[in-house]
Amino acid sequence: MKTVAIGCDHGGLELKEDIKAYLTELGYPIIDFGCYDKQAVDYPDVAFLVAEATATNDNYVGIMIDGVGIGSTMTANKVPGIRCALCWDLSTVINSRDHNNANMLAIGGQFIGKGLARQMVKTWLDTPFSGGRHDKRVTKIMEVESRFLKRFR
Repeated sequence: MKTVAIGCDHGGLELKEDIKAYLTELGYPIIDFGCYDKQAVDYPDVAFLVAEATATNDNYVGIMIDGVGIGSTMTANKVPGIRCALCWDLSTVINSRDHNNANMLAIGGQFIGKGLARQMVKTWLDTPFSGGRHDKRVTKIMEVESRFLKRFR
């Protein structure tokens, strides 16, 4: 069972706390990178911490919840090794894991209700990467990152 690195900004705090409780019920180990109260925080700071932990630990997956999810997704995907998917429903959750082997999930806490968010998180954690024809595509995603980094070294 993977450890879940989780974080949020103030717009995702309530949903993050609910998801943490649910993950605990499911038996997942959790590392909470904040935020911890309603005081405004900058989502890039927290998304980076979750992405960094996920990218540097093979036994981690990441979940980031901000108001909409877009900014956290953009931030997380700047971290080498991260494939963060912003998902809105069960279909996008399944695709993100099955086809793209996403290692981080972003959720918009102001748009997704608790019930659906719980379903999304469980489905995301339970869905394996199918590999096969998708493996070469995920490899190509990661090669884009390495080609870019090589170009600017």
